[in-house]
Amino acid sequence: LFLRQLSTLIESGLPVLQSLESIQKSSQKKSVINLISNIKKQIQNGNSISSAMQNHSKYFDQLTCQLIYAGEQSGTLSVMLNRITIYKEKIKKLKSKVKKALLYPIIILIISSLVTSILLIFVVPQFAALFDGFGAQLPFLTQCVIQASEFLKSYWYLILASCILPILIFHQLKKRSQRFAQSFDQTILKIPVFGLMIKQSIIAKLIRTLETTFSSGMPLLEALSIITKITSHHSYKKALVYTYQSVKEGQPLSLCLNTTQLFPNLTIQMIAIGEEVGKLSAMLEKIADIYEDELDQKI
Repeated sequence: LFLRQLSTLIESGLPVLQSLESIQKSSQKKSVINLISNIKKQIQNGNSISSAMQNHSKYFDQLTCQLIYAGEQSGTLSVMLNRITIYKEKIKKLKSKVKKALLYPIIILIISSLVTSILLIFVVPQFAALFDGFGAQLPFLTQCVIQASEFLKSYWYLILASCILPILIFHQLKKRSQRFAQSFDQTILKIPVFGLMIKQSIIAKLIRTLETTFSSGMPLLEALSIITKITSHHSYKKALVYTYQSVKEGQPLSLCLNTTQLFPNLTIQMIAIGEEVGKLSAMLEKIADIYEDELDQKI
């Protein structure tokens, strides 16, 4: 929202400091007011907007700062701010859709588990007491439900611990063991349905970022260097590091991505065509649109 407002105000002809002043007055969040105040002070001391933002890496990532720097150098700051905003909106929308798709079955699972636990702990024991009064032999499945109820009432803390401990152990392993994190990242892409969605979202984000940086006038190598840093998936990070080194040695981008075997043939072919006809930026935009549309359909 801050970048969108700044882009609109600068485009309308307001100087940078006056634009920041206007956004600061309209904001109600103390953290945003303090942030803008700090940026203004640095600009007044002679710093550029990009260098002022670099001191606030919590809010402005490397990609944003570098694109704003490029906009300052070329005199197209408002255009660049608008481009960054569109990019961030698309990435946020993409992430939100994937999270919602993954979150829905998890919520259903948690609610169903809670309902089942309540039934077994509070409802089934009342029926068990009623069945005991009959003195008749109960069906096998009914006995199983009653035994499950008794077990849950007696050892609920063990069941709770068995649910929480694996999650804590998993987080620690992923944080401390590079090998485990790499294995997990490779495994998650093989999960039916969801694995393909995650893979498509990763590719869509990488291609969209590459398209935004490259179309902004940034050299291909610098653009590759940035997208290598923004991805957290180990397999794709390793593939992009290899791609960066290969392109640096003079190899075509399409050939390098094809060698990694992590990008579909359609992506490779379209990038190759884009390189041949000198319209790589436009082709990257089309690829990102295709993946985002496919992801929408799957979700």
